[in-house]
Amino acid sequence: MSLNSADIKRIAHLARIEVSDTEAEATLSKLTGILGLIEQMQAVDTTGIVPMSHSQDVTQRLRDDVVTETNQRELFQSIAPAVKDGLYLVPKVIE
Repeated sequence: MSLNSADIKRIAHLARIEVSDTEAEATLSKLTGILGLIEQMQAVDTTGIVPMSHSQDVTQRLRDDVVTETNQRELFQSIAPAVKDGLYLVPKVIE
């Protein structure tokens, strides 16, 4: 895919970025290099290669799911203004 200076100006206009002619030429050379690299990467034969999500075969270290705090629901609900069946009761705010 080849770009020209008019393409760079159009992209800049769509992105609402003001680009001078010298900036457009510099951006054109950078984007041309990037697109060339992409074409080289697409030319590589990848048949038989399994896609991977990470370059290294790593896994997360997991810890045991252990309760570390005691259940204090009764204590917390003892200071609540209104509780019923283990639930906090609040005033109706939407009519």
